Amino acid sequence: MPQDCAAVYEQGFKANGVYTIYPAGSTSPQYAYCDMETDGGKWTVFQRRMDGTVNFFRGWDQYKNGFGHATGEYWLGLEAIHLLTAKTKHELRVDLEDFEGNKAFAKYSSFSICNELDGYRLTVSGFQNGGAGDSLAYHNEQKFSTFDRDLSKANCPLGTMGPFWHNACYYANLNGVYTWGQHSVHGANWRGWKEFKSLKAISMKIRPRVD
Repeated sequence: MPQDCAAVYEQGFKANGVYTIYPAGSTSPQYAYCDMETDGGKWTVFQRRMDGTVNFFRGWDQYKNGFGHATGEYWLGLEAIHLLTAKTKHELRVDLEDFEGNKAFAKYSSFSICNELDGYRLTVSGFQNGGAGDSLAYHNEQKFSTFDRDLSKANCPLGTMGPFWHNACYYANLNGVYTWGQHSVHGANWRGWKEFKSLKAISMKIRPRVD
């Protein structure tokens, strides 16, 4: 049983789409969107936005377990992301698109999150610029925060912002409100590229690192 999209790829399934994966230690299978084409493929997409059809303003339990549908907008789940990255070194790629059709990405050679007891703390490093700039370094070593469980370092306005690994407060707010390109501190933003301009399409994806 494939643990992630890289394993699915190695089984000969090399088309983009939704596949069933079995993260090590998981009690149930997960439906994940697999990007099998970008930069060599094998990416397990854990966050995907493109049209605002799914509400990302949700509480801790839903971010832990996941929501939405892998065929469209969705969040895989913090627990699944932890299980995927706990024992194997992973890299992260963040793909972004604005409402004018401009695209950029940021890539990180090391990405993992801790378990729930440690607030799903983020560890990320090894930035490689694909035009988007580095908006995640500020969030390194931060715990995940939602409106009903604030683990950030400051009193960020989590009642109006998207759940994320907030510091005090953010340079990346990729789970923010889908505001259709408006300039808003509450929007789905990546400040290293478009400051507070809300983005059209976002995907966060991981794959095992080949050293």
